[in-house]
Amino acid sequence: MFRSGRAHAEGRETWVAVSLTWNNRFMSPNTDPANASDEELAVTEKTRLKRFPEQGSFLRQDLHSILDAGFICHLGWNAAWGPMVLPTSYGRLDDQLFLHGSVASRSLRAARETVPMCVTVTHVDGLVLARSVFEHAVNYRCAMVYGTPRIVTDPDEKLAGLKAISDQIAPGQWGYAREPAKEELAVTTVLVMDLEEASVKIRLGPPDDGDGPDADRAIWVGEIPLRMVRTAPVADPTMVPATPFPDHLQPGASRVAGGVPEWPVTG
Repeated sequence: MFRSGRAHAEGRETWVAVSLTWNNRFMSPNTDPANASDEELAVTEKTRLKRFPEQGSFLRQDLHSILDAGFICHLGWNAAWGPMVLPTSYGRLDDQLFLHGSVASRSLRAARETVPMCVTVTHVDGLVLARSVFEHAVNYRCAMVYGTPRIVTDPDEKLAGLKAISDQIAPGQWGYAREPAKEELAVTTVLVMDLEEASVKIRLGPPDDGDGPDADRAIWVGEIPLRMVRTAPVADPTMVPATPFPDHLQPGASRVAGGVPEWPVTG
């Protein structure tokens, strides 16, 4: 139940004011890493899609789009005490992914051992309700990135990574609020991973059982779209009185550098 069904080859989804088209493009499973183009990600044993490969994409632009649409990821690895998954914020800068943490976090201290890790970012776009529970599914966009991150020690690179994370969450806030002080940088961990080994899967569209044995069952079937929205801001009661709400946080302001996607709004 609520399995990942087959994606439709052509489709369109709407997320607030931004329209994205996913074509579930194919890439040869035999692509050699040495022959991957700048627009494609090389297929490895980790990233090769075995279940519903028609939902997959190895285009960098699809990977970037999914990463740029969020700001929370899940970082997983095998720690000394067992498997560990850590939710954290991130920011993409070109073909690098910066991850935020604290030096006090024992889980992120594991990164000092240069262990392989996996980062996942998932957006749930809707429920797919079919004629049978078995055929129910979820529409989603998901990216998985593999690599061995390194801890950023160079102060300038650390600031650039933190700015990338800030811009991912709320563009314009960096430079509006005070930037990190030296002692604050000292207690902040920033990891960076290259976006070289990754895969994307996308599911969209209605249920797949319209031509199956349950096609004549007289029940409602279809999609219930889901999206994350922002609501009215709530000011800190200790804020300096009469401070105006900044333009860069207004509804309609671009949440991600480059203009997509916009801040989601209710209405």
